[in-house]
Amino acid sequence: MALKPTTCKEAIARWEKVKGEVAAEALVIELQFQWPPIEKMDGALSTLVNCEKLSLSTNMIDKIAGIAGMRNLKILSLGRNYIKSFAGVETVADTLEELWISYNQIDKMKGIGSLKNLKVLYMAQNSVKEWVEFNRLQECPSLRDLVFIGNPICDNQPDVETWRTQASNRLQQITKLDGIPIIRLGD
Repeated sequence: MALKPTTCKEAIARWEKVKGEVAAEALVIELQFQWPPIEKMDGALSTLVNCEKLSLSTNMIDKIAGIAGMRNLKILSLGRNYIKSFAGVETVADTLEELWISYNQIDKMKGIGSLKNLKVLYMAQNSVKEWVEFNRLQECPSLRDLVFIGNPICDNQPDVETWRTQASNRLQQITKLDGIPIIRLGD
């Protein structure tokens, strides 16, 4: 018999039981490594009105949803899922400062530009191949720290220096790339 996926509601209830806290009042909520895994983000997450950091990493989620009510969300951790796009993240654009979304299947950057307050984007090991997609990060004026290693666009460069030069020239706002500070002439 196949196991039914864990719902967000069940995961939140399980978290409350383990922590002995009320999820709606908590600042940090970790729902990673659920078994059976969570397959869908849904409206149950919008009850987490005080949450500043939500982790749903290492599940089987394929799209970002259900977070519109999370009006204090600063850090969203979605690494190691099956997410293919940024659709749905715009609902927390006003508050989101960090998005950790490495080890997913994102190939298009459409929608990232809504995140005007995003400072940190960790999206190593995704599927971005084209500079035209990478260039959409120019629409994130607050971005400072970008991890992008392991995307085809990086692997397609002759060497790591070419990658770093190309990326930092296109994104004048960033100060750190793949964990290493960017030294710019004139700094």
